[in-house]
Amino acid sequence: MKLSMVKNGLKNIAAWIVSMITLAPLLLIMINSLKDKTQASSMGFDLPKQLHFENFLVVIEKGKLLRSLLNSLFYTGVSTILCVLLAAMAAYIYARNRSRWNRFFYYFLILGIAIPINYFTLTKIMQITHLMNTQIGIIILYAVVQIPFSVFILYGFVGTVPKELDESGIIDGCGPLKLFFSIIFPLLMPAIVTTFILAFINSWNEFLLPLYFLNNAKQWPMTLSVYNFFGQYQMDWNLVSADIVLTCLPAIILYLLGQRYIISGMTSGSVKG
Repeated sequence: MKLSMVKNGLKNIAAWIVSMITLAPLLLIMINSLKDKTQASSMGFDLPKQLHFENFLVVIEKGKLLRSLLNSLFYTGVSTILCVLLAAMAAYIYARNRSRWNRFFYYFLILGIAIPINYFTLTKIMQITHLMNTQIGIIILYAVVQIPFSVFILYGFVGTVPKELDESGIIDGCGPLKLFFSIIFPLLMPAIVTTFILAFINSWNEFLLPLYFLNNAKQWPMTLSVYNFFGQYQMDWNLVSADIVLTCLPAIILYLLGQRYIISGMTSGSVKG
């Protein structure tokens, strides 16, 4: 009994240490975002002598963050919804009809998790389809990049839904779309929320895709605005820190609100696949 308590205590201590190491950069940024320019120049953990909340207002005004925030919300929101819908339907088909070809296409699709993007080929495709420097183009790219991992998560979860529900729906006269959206989709909600949050956070933090395929500053998301802002105010670490905090805040809030769904969705879908 005592040995078990010691092991649990050591595990808790290790978890606290790892958590502190992970949270240290975020804490450093938050503290320095409330300092003045002189005190923030050292980028230390010392508390601000006076709280300077006006740093955030300066960043919003000079960095034009409001426009970038709306762009990021639009790109990320639309692409995530599109990604979740397509991934859920694909995962349902692959999990329910496990033919040789469906297995091949499933494994081929989830290879996208590990295989890096070929930007040269992608640029050619974007030029041919006239999607370069367009909002619809970046939305499609965001969605497509997140689909492989989303299908991977949902595929295992679909396996936990009894096939008898499909048969009952068909007997009651449900067509394929009605069967999926009326019966199956609501049962996938824990995994759907998990997929939505993870895809949203990954798309929100995306940097390379808008850097390569959005040349118009008015269309830039938050990540590019931070990059541009840092280039202009790299000596004002208080403003740079405030800019980073404002950029990370939406993703952090979404994750905190949905963390219990992430845990339940990941564990529920891990028993079958």
